[in-house]
Amino acid sequence: MTEAFAPTLNPKVNFMPRTTVQPRFSFEFFPPASPLAEERLWRALRELEGLNPTFVSITYGAGGTTQERTIRTVERIQNETDLAPAAHLTCVGADRAEIDALAERYWAAGIRRIVALRGDPPKDSTGFRPHPNGYAFAADLVAGLRRVADFDISVAAYPEVHPEAQSADSDLDNLKRKLDAGASRAITQFFFNPEDFLRFVDRARAAGITAPIIPGVLPIANFKRTQEIAASCKSALPAWLPPLFDGLEKQGEVRDPVAVTVAADLCRFLAVRGVEEFHFYTLNRADLTAAVCRLLLCDAFAARGAESRRTFAMAAAQ
Repeated sequence: MTEAFAPTLNPKVNFMPRTTVQPRFSFEFFPPASPLAEERLWRALRELEGLNPTFVSITYGAGGTTQERTIRTVERIQNETDLAPAAHLTCVGADRAEIDALAERYWAAGIRRIVALRGDPPKDSTGFRPHPNGYAFAADLVAGLRRVADFDISVAAYPEVHPEAQSADSDLDNLKRKLDAGASRAITQFFFNPEDFLRFVDRARAAGITAPIIPGVLPIANFKRTQEIAASCKSALPAWLPPLFDGLEKQGEVRDPVAVTVAADLCRFLAVRGVEEFHFYTLNRADLTAAVCRLLLCDAFAARGAESRRTFAMAAAQ
């Protein structure tokens, strides 16, 4: 008897055998810039809270421009929800004493998770320049945070290579330095070709990296904006993807199910190949991310049911 094939929007995705492992999730949000945006953020947090995420992270703007909003949001999540917040920290625009003091504040407030990044330079600058008295790179920041307290630290990884890296090998060496400095895991930049992630993990393991590498997933809420972000970070858009969103800018009732299916297909492709944890760049929208996660949970539930039925049938036949 041949296995059933389920066609998907991504022609490379075939999730015939579904994993019985229940996936784990984490979510990224950005700090709200207005009372209305704050209300939307809290609705999104409450909606996703029921999915029991490992943690929710709050971003830091280019050059640390959202620092106060980030701090306020992280502390409110810690105080008012059962979620585990992870605060983004960057090397940009602050000296070591300021960053260490903020880390100490987080620790005193009960916040145990940090996403440590080099950070993007301010928009009006010509490139990244370390603060003269600051942490030069993410590996230095990780080591500094380790000296402050025993944080659980996540760092960034780039399946398609960081735009400023000299080579893929040097980029991988930099990831290894961050993990060797004390980071617990790496979370990748978003991508749309699942093979890129799998090849990257294979290369990382061959280089001696054993820490978890969590795929970053971006449900496409706005395709034009996604194109712009992908171009800035050199994430490839496969040829089959743009036609799916052509003409859907103002047709959310069509665009959103397409976006959910694309993201779910990507996760399913990885899940049947052993990936058990996913990090979602929510863009502060709960609906798309929640739909993807629920599909993945349903897959695992259905697969466990099928496995139980097979086990029962085998036992009955003996």
